[in-house]
Amino acid sequence: MTEAGASLVEHFSSEHRSCDDIWAEVESAGEAGDRARAEAAWKRFDTEMRAHLGCEEELLFPAFEAATGMTEAGPTFVMRAEHVQMRALLGRMQEAVERGNLRELLDQGDSLLILIGQHNQKEERMLYPLAERALAAKWPELRSRLRTR
Repeated sequence: MTEAGASLVEHFSSEHRSCDDIWAEVESAGEAGDRARAEAAWKRFDTEMRAHLGCEEELLFPAFEAATGMTEAGPTFVMRAEHVQMRALLGRMQEAVERGNLRELLDQGDSLLILIGQHNQKEERMLYPLAERALAAKWPELRSRLRTR
């Protein structure tokens, strides 16, 4: 959870770390063969990932695009395309959970982690700092909207 006064970069980067921590719980439980614990952690991970992607797509990206004019050729275009890939993997992972196949869940998770690692670096090193500068005056209002979602 992020602090109320967190900067844009801190807020969204903290959400990345939170998802990473929950995934570590999924992996730990899955590797131990603890299906109930793995499924509970998976549900939290899936919920947090989808919430994070949604906040970016519904609030951050549109605000950034409005402030900068960067749309179809800008960084948010690439991020949205990667979000589509992530959601597809999350869907396959959910199917594995429904079948009780922890090994497949973890294998699909390995693919997701590679994508997330590259994606998060682009966001944290490029998009978030750009957005923080472009949205400095609007960040307090945007941050309040994030907290009410």
